[in-house]
Amino acid sequence: MLTRHPRLRNLAIGAAPVVALLAVACFAPLPFVVAQPGPTADVLGNDEGKPVITISGAPTRPTSGQLRMTTIVATGPTADVGIDDVVDGWFRTDRAVMPRDSVYPVGGSEKEISEHNQAQMKQSQDAASVAALGYLGLSPDKVKVDLHLADVGGPSAGLLFTLGIIDKLNGNGSGGDLTGGRTIAGTGTITGGGNVGEVGGVALKTKAAARDGATVFLVPKGECSDAHSELPKGLRLIPVTTLKGAVSALQALQKGDPVPSC
Repeated sequence: MLTRHPRLRNLAIGAAPVVALLAVACFAPLPFVVAQPGPTADVLGNDEGKPVITISGAPTRPTSGQLRMTTIVATGPTADVGIDDVVDGWFRTDRAVMPRDSVYPVGGSEKEISEHNQAQMKQSQDAASVAALGYLGLSPDKVKVDLHLADVGGPSAGLLFTLGIIDKLNGNGSGGDLTGGRTIAGTGTITGGGNVGEVGGVALKTKAAARDGATVFLVPKGECSDAHSELPKGLRLIPVTTLKGAVSALQALQKGDPVPSC
């Protein structure tokens, strides 16, 4: 019956390629990665039995509380991600589907990508040292900072590294801890001049932070809406754009003074 009606027949014929494409899409790998909350690490503590932050050339102070840098874990650059993975990721709050080239450099091998991420981490660590010492008015020729964190790449721990160095050297500036004894998490790149940059994946990172006991999360201001989208209950967001602003917000939090919010 349908084939006797010209319009219906045309629709049926026109639908055939679409059905074929959908069938191929169900089995063909897609240019996406699926990400989820990753591990966090306290930059004031140890990693693999070694202090994350080691400072020489200046006295350091014992600290309490935690400063936890956050990560996401994504499927690898050569992993096959099918349409079922994509659909599942879209409907789950603990997963995110992201374009592959937004996570990994285009055209690189797994080895090249790993080397790229490690280079970004090293640059982030160097910038964190420069920013922290500059904030405290200390000379990098006299004070040396060594940062150690295994199996993590990329630049997004820069802000937390910087705050950790400041806490170990100066605390909150009044004899107490910069953390105020809290478990504080966050993310953000850092420049040597103390500017905080956006990183991506913050909605997943807030989940990692809450899972590991954080009650406060420092987020680049431009990513407030993303951080709010799936914000875990009991986690307070503090937007930051500069290192000075981040330190001031943590100091105000301890005093009970007004603190910026998203």
